[in-house]
Amino acid sequence: MLEHKINEIFGDDDPSHFGSGWWSGVLSAFLGVLSLGAVVCLHFPQLLTSPELRPFYPMHVMRLLIQAVILGAILFGVISAMLRRKKVLALTGMSLALVATLLGGTSVPINETLHAGPAIGLDWFLLDMLLMTLIFSPIEVLWPAYEKQSVFRDEWLLDIVYFLSTHLPIQVTSFLILLPATELSRILGVPALLAATGSLPWLVQVFLAILVADLCEYAIHRLFHTVPWLWRFHAIHHSSKSLDWIAGSRSHLVDDVVVRGFMLIPMMFVFRHDIIVAYLFFVTIHATWTHCNFGPTWRWLEPFVILPRYHHWHHTSQEEAIDKNFAIHFPWIDKLFGTHHLPRDGSWPHTYGLHNETLPHGFWAQAFYPFSRRRKKAPAAA
Repeated sequence: MLEHKINEIFGDDDPSHFGSGWWSGVLSAFLGVLSLGAVVCLHFPQLLTSPELRPFYPMHVMRLLIQAVILGAILFGVISAMLRRKKVLALTGMSLALVATLLGGTSVPINETLHAGPAIGLDWFLLDMLLMTLIFSPIEVLWPAYEKQSVFRDEWLLDIVYFLSTHLPIQVTSFLILLPATELSRILGVPALLAATGSLPWLVQVFLAILVADLCEYAIHRLFHTVPWLWRFHAIHHSSKSLDWIAGSRSHLVDDVVVRGFMLIPMMFVFRHDIIVAYLFFVTIHATWTHCNFGPTWRWLEPFVILPRYHHWHHTSQEEAIDKNFAIHFPWIDKLFGTHHLPRDGSWPHTYGLHNETLPHGFWAQAFYPFSRRRKKAPAAA
């Protein structure tokens, strides 16, 4: 198994606390991968960068960012090599940064005229991975709900593959997600309704967008749990036996496209483009955070806004919480429909994953699993 082999090559039995050289080694390897990927994007921008994102790149800033990532990989590699007996992580990070530099580093010119067309979203993967890691990994390490859960817990590599799978084909997934809402709003849209909501204060519009989206997602989410053939897709998202921010990426393409596509239909009828963009930014951060291995909670806030503990109970395999907590943002929506579960003692789930169901291992096996001939009644979903 590749994950086991990677753990064997890069891991050791030495302590991994701060000051041991472990985290500086991990950072070096991580930044080394990002730096090499970024330089490759500079070499092949037409193929590896998203046409929709290119206009928003201030290239002088992007080049400075790439330079900082290269230097970070080298600096953390040196620190790790000085502190840790096993040098593999440090040497890997520094070697990748060296290769990125030898390939031209930030000085790689973009000579071709870029145009719209098919492309792989490697740039989006690298940027989002950097951003999400910077935001969520530190809080998981500093304030974990489960202190014994490692960042490199079982199936961490599988979840990175899922993260990759949602970013590289960004053009295809965006087209599929936007198509129903775009066409329906074009044919059936009511300009007066858009004008009415557009006259409201901006923050009120954003709040209403979050509410409309959550009501819609509640309905779709519940269907994915109760309709057997839909559950076969959604079961993949619930198969992780440990939750952290990257585990939230484990989702079948059909699940992603259907949920997001149908959620956008009412949104496009009611809200302007900038409000929808604001909501998409909010849901990206909030939904990722609710999957985090993040222990601190604010009990006074739990009745009003979904925090990590609430959504973790949605992912448990414990029977008392099965088919509960379908809402994404507001827990009181679950209370309205009788699907609310949150222990008053502040406890977290003991077990995660599927209840009385197993899935095949590996990304491709899980991708084809919902289409297999085996038909099984949807269990009470985790």
